[in-house]
Amino acid sequence: MSASKDAKVLKVAEIKEKLEKASSFVLVDYKGLTVAEDTQLRNDFRAKGVSYHVYKNRLLKIALNDLGFNQFDEALNGCTAIALGSDDLAAPAKIAFDKQKAFKKMEVKCGLVGKDYLDVEGCKVLATLPSREGLISQIIGLLQAPVAGLARAVSAIAEKKAE
Repeated sequence: MSASKDAKVLKVAEIKEKLEKASSFVLVDYKGLTVAEDTQLRNDFRAKGVSYHVYKNRLLKIALNDLGFNQFDEALNGCTAIALGSDDLAAPAKIAFDKQKAFKKMEVKCGLVGKDYLDVEGCKVLATLPSREGLISQIIGLLQAPVAGLARAVSAIAEKKAE
Protein backbone atom coordinates (compact mmCIF):
# COMPACT_ATOMS: atom_id res chain seq x y z
CA MET A 1 0.00 0.00 0.00
CA SER A 2 1.09 3.53 -0.61
CA ALA A 3 1.82 5.94 2.19
CA SER A 4 -1.20 8.03 1.22
CA LYS A 5 -3.54 5.05 1.36
CA ASP A 6 -2.08 3.98 4.72
CA ALA A 7 -2.69 7.46 6.09
CA LYS A 8 -6.31 7.38 4.89
CA VAL A 9 -6.91 3.96 6.42
CA LEU A 10 -5.53 5.23 9.73
CA LYS A 11 -7.68 8.36 9.53
CA VAL A 12 -10.83 6.27 8.89
CA ALA A 13 -9.95 4.09 11.90
CA GLU A 14 -9.52 7.24 14.02
CA ILE A 15 -12.89 8.59 12.88
CA LYS A 16 -14.60 5.26 13.59
CA GLU A 17 -13.13 5.18 17.09
CA LYS A 18 -14.45 8.69 17.82
CA LEU A 19 -17.87 7.81 16.41
CA GLU A 20 -18.08 4.67 18.55
CA LYS A 21 -17.23 6.62 21.71
CA ALA A 22 -19.75 9.38 20.99
CA SER A 23 -23.28 9.16 22.36
CA SER A 24 -24.53 11.70 19.83
CA PHE A 25 -23.35 13.91 16.99
CA VAL A 26 -24.55 16.46 14.48
CA LEU A 27 -23.26 17.23 11.01
CA VAL A 28 -22.92 20.95 10.31
CA ASP A 29 -22.44 22.94 7.11
CA TYR A 30 -20.01 25.65 8.20
CA LYS A 31 -19.74 27.41 4.82
CA GLY A 32 -19.46 31.17 5.18
CA LEU A 33 -18.16 31.29 8.74
CA THR A 34 -15.29 33.64 9.39
CA VAL A 35 -12.21 32.44 11.25
CA ALA A 36 -13.38 34.33 14.36
CA GLU A 37 -16.83 32.73 14.20
CA ASP A 38 -15.34 29.27 13.68
CA THR A 39 -13.01 29.81 16.64
CA GLN A 40 -15.94 30.90 18.80
CA LEU A 41 -17.92 27.85 17.66
CA ARG A 42 -15.03 25.52 18.51
CA ASN A 43 -14.59 27.15 21.94
CA ASP A 44 -18.30 26.83 22.74
CA PHE A 45 -18.28 23.16 21.76
CA ARG A 46 -15.12 22.53 23.79
CA ALA A 47 -16.60 24.27 26.86
CA LYS A 48 -19.50 21.78 26.85
CA GLY A 49 -17.31 18.71 26.31
CA VAL A 50 -18.17 18.39 22.62
CA SER A 51 -15.42 17.68 20.10
CA TYR A 52 -15.66 19.43 16.74
CA HIS A 53 -13.79 18.16 13.69
CA VAL A 54 -13.61 18.74 9.95
CA TYR A 55 -12.85 15.56 8.02
CA LYS A 56 -12.92 14.81 4.34
CA ASN A 57 -16.47 13.83 3.44
CA ARG A 58 -15.30 10.67 1.72
CA LEU A 59 -13.40 9.45 4.79
CA LEU A 60 -16.29 10.29 7.12
CA LYS A 61 -18.68 8.48 4.77
CA ILE A 62 -16.47 5.36 4.78
CA ALA A 63 -16.29 5.39 8.59
CA LEU A 64 -20.05 5.83 8.97
CA ASN A 65 -20.80 3.12 6.40
CA ASP A 66 -18.37 0.73 8.13
CA LEU A 67 -20.38 1.27 11.33
CA GLY A 68 -23.64 0.57 9.48
CA PHE A 69 -24.88 4.14 9.07
CA ASN A 70 -25.59 4.86 5.41
CA GLN A 71 -28.30 7.46 6.09
CA PHE A 72 -25.67 10.20 6.13
CA ASP A 73 -24.49 9.73 2.54
CA GLU A 74 -26.67 12.59 1.19
CA ALA A 75 -25.58 15.00 3.94
CA LEU A 76 -21.88 14.46 3.25
CA ASN A 77 -21.64 17.04 0.48
CA GLY A 78 -20.04 20.46 0.61
CA CYS A 79 -18.47 21.90 3.74
CA THR A 80 -19.18 19.42 6.53
CA ALA A 81 -18.02 19.37 10.13
CA ILE A 82 -19.01 16.96 12.86
CA ALA A 83 -19.70 17.80 16.51
CA LEU A 84 -19.43 14.73 18.75
CA GLY A 85 -20.90 14.64 22.26
CA SER A 86 -20.38 12.02 24.90
CA ASP A 87 -21.83 13.21 28.22
CA ASP A 88 -24.79 15.41 27.30
CA LEU A 89 -26.73 13.95 24.36
CA ALA A 90 -28.27 17.28 23.44
CA ALA A 91 -25.16 19.46 23.72
CA PRO A 92 -23.96 19.18 20.08
CA ALA A 93 -27.42 20.04 18.72
CA LYS A 94 -28.05 22.84 21.24
CA ILE A 95 -24.78 24.61 20.55
CA ALA A 96 -25.08 24.13 16.78
CA PHE A 97 -28.59 25.64 16.67
CA ASP A 98 -27.62 28.49 19.01
CA LYS A 99 -24.70 29.36 16.74
CA GLN A 100 -26.84 28.92 13.63
CA LYS A 101 -29.15 31.63 15.01
CA ALA A 102 -26.22 33.85 15.96
CA PHE A 103 -24.19 33.52 12.77
CA LYS A 104 -27.03 33.00 10.25
CA LYS A 105 -24.52 31.30 7.95
CA MET A 106 -24.02 27.78 9.18
CA GLU A 107 -26.62 25.05 8.93
CA VAL A 108 -27.30 21.83 10.82
CA LYS A 109 -27.64 18.96 8.34
CA CYS A 110 -28.57 15.93 10.46
CA GLY A 111 -27.42 13.95 13.47
CA LEU A 112 -27.42 10.76 15.47
CA VAL A 113 -28.39 9.89 19.05
CA GLY A 114 -27.38 6.44 20.19
CA LYS A 115 -28.14 4.43 17.06
CA ASP A 116 -31.04 6.63 15.88
CA TYR A 117 -30.69 8.89 12.83
CA LEU A 118 -32.09 12.40 13.24
CA ASP A 119 -33.02 14.68 10.37
CA VAL A 120 -32.93 18.47 10.82
CA GLU A 121 -36.31 18.49 12.59
CA GLY A 122 -35.19 15.72 14.93
CA CYS A 123 -32.06 17.70 15.74
CA LYS A 124 -34.21 20.76 16.51
CA VAL A 125 -36.32 18.73 18.93
CA LEU A 126 -33.16 17.38 20.57
CA ALA A 127 -31.80 20.92 20.90
CA THR A 128 -34.92 22.05 22.80
CA LEU A 129 -34.65 19.30 25.44
CA PRO A 130 -33.45 20.46 28.83
CA SER A 131 -30.08 19.25 30.05
CA ARG A 132 -29.75 16.16 32.20
CA GLU A 133 -29.50 18.32 35.33
CA GLY A 134 -32.59 20.27 34.24
CA LEU A 135 -34.58 17.08 33.75
CA ILE A 136 -33.49 15.77 37.15
CA SER A 137 -34.54 19.01 38.85
CA GLN A 138 -37.93 18.88 37.08
CA ILE A 139 -38.48 15.30 38.26
CA ILE A 140 -37.50 16.22 41.81
CA GLY A 141 -39.90 19.16 41.68
CA LEU A 142 -42.70 16.87 40.49
CA LEU A 143 -41.96 14.40 43.27
CA GLN A 144 -41.86 17.11 45.94
CA ALA A 145 -45.05 18.87 44.81
CA PRO A 146 -47.56 16.47 46.45
CA VAL A 147 -45.61 16.41 49.72
CA ALA A 148 -45.35 20.21 49.76
CA GLY A 149 -49.09 20.52 49.04
CA LEU A 150 -49.91 18.13 51.88
CA ALA A 151 -47.65 20.09 54.24
CA ARG A 152 -49.40 23.36 53.32
CA ALA A 153 -52.83 21.78 53.83
CA VAL A 154 -51.88 20.37 57.26
CA SER A 155 -50.38 23.73 58.23
CA ALA A 156 -53.56 25.55 57.18
CA ILE A 157 -55.72 23.14 59.19
CA ALA A 158 -53.48 23.59 62.23
CA GLU A 159 -53.67 27.39 61.95
CA LYS A 160 -57.47 27.27 61.59
CA LYS A 161 -57.84 25.12 64.71
CA ALA A 162 -55.48 27.40 66.65
CA GLU A 163 -57.77 30.38 66.10
